[in-house]
Parts: sequence; structure tokens; C-alpha cells
Amino acid sequence: MIQLKNLTLRRGVKVVLQGASVTLNPGEKVGLVGRNGAGKSSLFSLLAGRLHADAGDAEMPPRWQQPGGIGEVAQSMPETGQPATEFVLEGDVPLTEARAALAAAEASGDGHAIADAHMHLEQAGAFDARSRAQALLLGLGFRSEQLDAPVNSFSGGWRMRLQLARALMCPAELMLLDEPTNHLDLDALVWLEGWLKRYPGLLIIISHDREFLDAVTNVTLHLEDASLTRYGGNYTAFEEMRAERMSQQQAAFARQQDKIAHLQRFIDRFKAKASKAKQAQSRVKALARMEKLAPVLTASDFDFEFRAPQSLPNPMLTMRDLVCGYGETAIVRNVNRTVLAGQRIGILGANGQGKSTLVKTIAHALAPLAGTLTEGKGLAIGYFAQQELDLLSEDDTPMQRMVRLAREVSPQARDQELRDFLGQFRFVGDMVHQKVGTLSGGERARLVMATLVWQRPNLLLLDEPTNHLDLNTREALSIALNEFEGTVMLVSHDRALLREVCDEFWLVTAGGVQPFDGDLDDYQRWLLEVSRAVARGAPLPPLPGPELAGAGPGAAPALAGKPAGAPAKASPSAEGGGSKRDDRKQAAQNRAALASRTRPLRLEVQQIDTRLEKLGAERAELEAALATGTLSGPDIAESGRRLNHIAAEVAMLEERWLELQGEIESISSEGA
Repeated sequence: MIQLKNLTLRRGVKVVLQGASVTLNPGEKVGLVGRNGAGKSSLFSLLAGRLHADAGDAEMPPRWQQPGGIGEVAQSMPETGQPATEFVLEGDVPLTEARAALAAAEASGDGHAIADAHMHLEQAGAFDARSRAQALLLGLGFRSEQLDAPVNSFSGGWRMRLQLARALMCPAELMLLDEPTNHLDLDALVWLEGWLKRYPGLLIIISHDREFLDAVTNVTLHLEDASLTRYGGNYTAFEEMRAERMSQQQAAFARQQDKIAHLQRFIDRFKAKASKAKQAQSRVKALARMEKLAPVLTASDFDFEFRAPQSLPNPMLTMRDLVCGYGETAIVRNVNRTVLAGQRIGILGANGQGKSTLVKTIAHALAPLAGTLTEGKGLAIGYFAQQELDLLSEDDTPMQRMVRLAREVSPQARDQELRDFLGQFRFVGDMVHQKVGTLSGGERARLVMATLVWQRPNLLLLDEPTNHLDLNTREALSIALNEFEGTVMLVSHDRALLREVCDEFWLVTAGGVQPFDGDLDDYQRWLLEVSRAVARGAPLPPLPGPELAGAGPGAAPALAGKPAGAPAKASPSAEGGGSKRDDRKQAAQNRAALASRTRPLRLEVQQIDTRLEKLGAERAELEAALATGTLSGPDIAESGRRLNHIAAEVAMLEERWLELQGEIESISSEGA
């Protein structure tokens, strides 16, 4: 087990842990949660032996501290021509040591050493090690023809998968995984969940994917304000218990404050009276002995909203026989789909099937290879790309980026307006002038999100927007997307975000795009059925939905496992699939109708907000001028009259603002 006893850990001047004590037992699956920057990775470094405690003790079994006792994903990008399978096999430290011992024994001709080495190889599971390594690679999404490809032939994201497979290959007693899902698609994520559930050792995971944590963990460690708190249960249980604890703590603090105030009133009233001096003194001592409870102080939650689009064309997009790809290589063919105003579309599919290729084509980052892509009049696309964070200029600053954007989109923007806007995304004070190269992944993601919001798009294309966002920021994104009046097309492995935002799904598979008439639970069940069918060499199961809609010649097969052109047999859920699809379409139409009804009201609210801001600035100028005492009598009188007019207009506008908000809420509740 791991025992932290009254442990203090510092990184520079920052105190990461102060007097932390916790026990973690073998076989537990632990989720380590906390805000970005709280010190979770520093705690991992302490457990891995790269950092040492400044005070207190961190104890674990000695064998865990031996080579191979702790498994973790190396953050360095491997540069080697070694075959992928061999690279993963080297993660098994006992196997690697036994291989090295056998080579040395054979070189020396020592028969006893050779026999010992063969025994160690057998103990290390050498007979099936290669098949175990390849099973890891296949589970993480590699194709069979890639199993022996050189490591340096893979892109960065796939090399990180190789590092993950290498870590999983290690028969460690303690596994430390820091954001293992960042480079995985939904298919690989579901497979990883199953593997980690079966892992027999102590597992500690840092992740901002709540569904992943719920599926895998049974203990939650919360790191906040340099303290560690252990909760029994997964992330959802932790949230419920923490909310209850905070409520109880706040109630206890309020009761104590009342008692303190009562004691203090008695002391203040009677301390000067001789007849009551003894009682007053006893209350002074009681007050001094009282252990002060701290109020519940939580960091302000992050929230933002997308600005109302200037128009909502309907349809937004029409794709006819669209072919997407690179150069002359077609990845997705014969796409026949229409995107309507107000739709919330989740795009599913394994890595390499063409999800990002489709989104890039819609966003004009790639030109269509064939077919037509017709846009509605006034279409404004906001595109968040996976690689967007890497494309930010390292020497740029948030303010410089917004100034350039404002020149293109909103020339009238002032520096203070841009500062205030960046403040909504937690870029406050001197952070607006901080180099992008020094920003964290989460801060970079918030900067890209800020640029999207500023552009007021009516179609959002989001390709893995949550990779560097903590749980609170993901929740804020979910709320903002649900309140967004336009259309959303989302590629993400964050199932909580997909569930909360999307009301229909497209599946990119086998070179085509087709509707997936089911929810994410249906999709996960289908993935498991596919993996079982592959393992048995059986035909692939059909999708839980109708055949490929609008596909022309050469389109992908309607049902997985069927040859192109074969008659499609309806799945058992096909009858119910139609009603699901109709319900989702109706929901999208209702949302578009609601946005249309409330649009004039929202525009008037925006106009009032702008007018109130101008009146506030004028009032501040007049009051400042009056305060100088340099105005003449007539100017003072005119300023007073103008201030009265401003007060009257502000009162009228505020009354109208309240009326409009009431109408908007009334209309919204009708559509709910």
C-alpha cells in the first residue's frame, strides 16, 4: 500500500501539499482530481520518485520502487526506427532483463546461467509476450499492418498511443496514468476502460473525463488548496459527497459565526462592569479556545456564452456526392447529408476513418475532391481544430491575437473592451500580455475558444475541443453549447459532452457517412459486438439503424460486415430507430423556432446593454468633471441636468431590460 503521513511538498515557492495524510491500498482504482495547476502531476512525480517530500513521509513497499514496479506513460516523444511491437515489448521490464540475461549467458557459454535465464523468461511470460503486446496495440486502434511499422513512421498522437501501450505492457504493482485518454478516440477509450478494470494492481489516474473516471475508479482523491481528501466511490459519488460535505461545513461555519457574535456581544457589553467581569472573562477564554472553522471558499467557476449569431441560414449546408481526402487519396466518399439550423450533431468513428477529414472539408481547410458542398447565405463557420493549439504562435500574446482578430471582425473594438472580453476566459491582469509559449494547454484552449466566441459563428465545428480542459471548463463548454442558437458539429471522445450536447449522431466508417440511430450506450455495445466478432472471425454485426442515407454508387456499405450493394437486413432496433430520429429532428426544429422567436428580443437586449454602457461612461465623465471643482456655474447646472436625464433614461432602459428578459424566459420555458 501507499501511505502519505503529514506530507508537505513544494515546487519552487508554491506549496503543492501541506500536511497531507492518506492511505491507498493494493487493487484500488483511484481517480486523482483537482483544478489545473493544483499539483496533481507533482504528486505523480513524488510517487514515481522524481520528487522528494519537504516534510513528512511517503511510504510504499520496497519492491514497488524497483525497476518495473511502477508503470507510467513517458511524456517524451519516441524517435526510433524500432518496430512498434518490439518498442511495446520493452515496456515489460522483467522480460527485457531476462532477454538481456539470456544473451549475456549465451555469449559467455555459461550453461547454468542459460538455464536460469530460460527460467526467468518463462516466469516473465515470454511465450505469449508478443501476442500480448500486439493485443494492446490492436485495442488502442492500430491496424494489423502497422504492428511492425517503425515507430518514427507514426504521427505524434499515435506515438503517444505507443507510449501508453508500452506502459500497459509493464507488469507493475502501481500504475500512474496522467490523462491517458487525450490521444484516443471513443473506440480505443472503451477498450482501455475494459483493460483497466481488469488490471490487478493499484491504479491512480489523472483524467478530466468524468465518464471514464466513473467507469474505472472506485476511490477519488481530491487535491485542493494543498490538501488531499479521500472519498470512497467514483467521480459522480465524489461530487455528491463533496457537495454534502461543503453544505455541512458551510452550515457549521454559519452556526459558529452566530455563536462567536453572541459571545463577542456579551464581552463588549459587560467587560467594563465589575459585576459581570468574571462571566465576560470566561467568555473571552471560550472564544480563544474555540477552533475556528474556515468558510467554504471555492474558486469561481468558469463560464462563458457564445454570442447570438447575426443570421441563421436554413439549411446551413448541403452535401451532394461529396468526396473528402488529401491530394488524390479519397478518405470519405459519396457524402449526401444536409445540416439544418439548430442541429446538434455528434460525429462518431474510429481514428483514421475520416472524421477530421470531413470536418476540415466543411471548414474549407481541405478542398473537396469531388461532389458539391453548398452553403446557406450568411453561413459563418467557427472551427476548433485538434492541432489549433499547436499552431498558435509561441511569441504571440492573448491581447495581440485578439487585436488582430478585432481588426478583421470588429474594427471598433477598444483595448479595454478586448481586456474585458479576455477576462471572461480567465485572462486577467498581466496574463493578457503573457507569451503563448508559456501558457498551459488549458489556457491555450481557452484562448482559441475566446477567438471563436468573438467571431459570432452560426455553425460550430469542434474537433476534440476538450483535450486540455479541466472538468469545470468542460462543464462550462457544455452549458455554452446548449445555449448556443446556431448549429453544432462535434467530434469528441468525451462522452459526457456528447451526451449533454448532441441529439443525433453520424458514423464515419468504411469510407462513408451514415446516421447512427441510437445513443452512445448503443454505440458502445455495438463496438463490443464488433470486437467479439473480429476475435471469433465472425461477420461484423449490423448497426442499430437504417441503411446509409442518400448514398450514391460506390458509397460505404450500409451495414457493417455487408458487401457494397448487398441487400441490407433491418436490425431489430430499426423500427424504433425511426422514432428516435424523428424525435431528434423535431427537437432541432423546435430549437430553431425558439431561436427565431427570441432573436428580436435578444437583439433589443444587446442594444440596451450597449446604450447602458455608453450612459454609464458619460455619467462617470460628468461626475469626474464636477469633482474637479473647475466648472463654471452654467456648466455645473448643465451637468446636473444631464445627470438627471441619464438617471431617468437608465431607469427606463433597466425596466425595459427586465421586461425583455421575462419574455425570453417565458418563451424558453414554453419550448422546454
